[in-house]
Amino acid sequence: MIKGKNFVFTGLQPWDISIGSNAKDIALEISKQNKVLYINTPLDKKTYQSKENTPEITRRKNVIKKKLPILRQINLNLWVLDFPFTIWPINFLPDGILFDLANKYNSIRMYSFAKKILKKLHFDNYILFIDNDIYRSFYANEILSPVFSIYYRRDNLVSSYWQKHAPRLEPILSKKCNIVVVNSIQLSESILPYNPKCYDIGQGLDLSKYDYRTKYPKPKDILNISQPTIGYVGWITSRRLDADLIFEVAKKCRQMSFILVGGEDKYFKNHKLHTLSNVYFLGEKKQEEIPAYVAHFDICMNPQQINQITIGNYPRKIDEYLALGKPVIATKTKAMAMFDKYVWNCTSVDEYIHAIHEALQTNSKELIQERINFAHTHTWTNSVNQLYSHINI
Repeated sequence: MIKGKNFVFTGLQPWDISIGSNAKDIALEISKQNKVLYINTPLDKKTYQSKENTPEITRRKNVIKKKLPILRQINLNLWVLDFPFTIWPINFLPDGILFDLANKYNSIRMYSFAKKILKKLHFDNYILFIDNDIYRSFYANEILSPVFSIYYRRDNLVSSYWQKHAPRLEPILSKKCNIVVVNSIQLSESILPYNPKCYDIGQGLDLSKYDYRTKYPKPKDILNISQPTIGYVGWITSRRLDADLIFEVAKKCRQMSFILVGGEDKYFKNHKLHTLSNVYFLGEKKQEEIPAYVAHFDICMNPQQINQITIGNYPRKIDEYLALGKPVIATKTKAMAMFDKYVWNCTSVDEYIHAIHEALQTNSKELIQERINFAHTHTWTNSVNQLYSHINI
């Protein structure tokens, strides 16, 4: 464990983002024993002028308009900094010297301002934690001059936004940092060529809302759906889920009900899955409603599409399923290997069908408890302690 140090977080996700954030959870865990300044991603001029009004954008717009303070204290040891200015949008620039000059200009403005705040907070000899941000954090090391720097790689950044400059810049950023930490085996393998000091620190989760001791009421919209039920919760998108796989499995298991809880993308809305009478799309639900659905599924599934997005990402929902003791069937990836003892990892329609039948027949109290126990080994305390073990200052 590390105590009494100063940490500075820069990265992709702003503090006020509505979805779960690894960087936020790590910052909160570290702040139990250390001081932390979490630097919010700055708005670029284009976003500032847009009509976007998500909580994370609205907050930063109001700081720029001087309606809110730039610095707020979250707990005894943790502060969040919002920049009172915008930066230039630069991703449209061709890869190379023009982009680098513009990116450096933005960075100098950002981190020169951040240094003044660090001085005000009496932060010195700080440790820099860069959360998967290749562009805005590219020059953070040089400008902030930390005593130790960490690049946290938790996602494959494959969107068109990142593909323009990231393939060139990420290897350089990885080399700049003292260590790189990741949350899956596959991500570790992809970074090792750039920095041999690359470590898998696992994944932490807050499973307090997935408590197997809670008597969750059965949601009204599944009361009349016949069992056994095989369910999925999460964003229903062709970028992550294999619609054809689900269709083939459901078509061959007509006596079972397949329930998908979450908003659908256009591809899924128009898919032939909607023609099957044993497949139910229940739409998007509030986050606090989700555990009740999971609690009442007979089996949970994660039928991933195998692509650059999914192959290395840590599947948080698997731990949420397991925390309620549920049998889980999923698509086999390198990242899923750590769940082999507790999950049916499948590679085909036939394997999915076999796994469903086996899961229904072998769901003992002992297996349920083993799943619950395993899920609860994935805490933020354990993950951050792994991180600490690789910091050498």
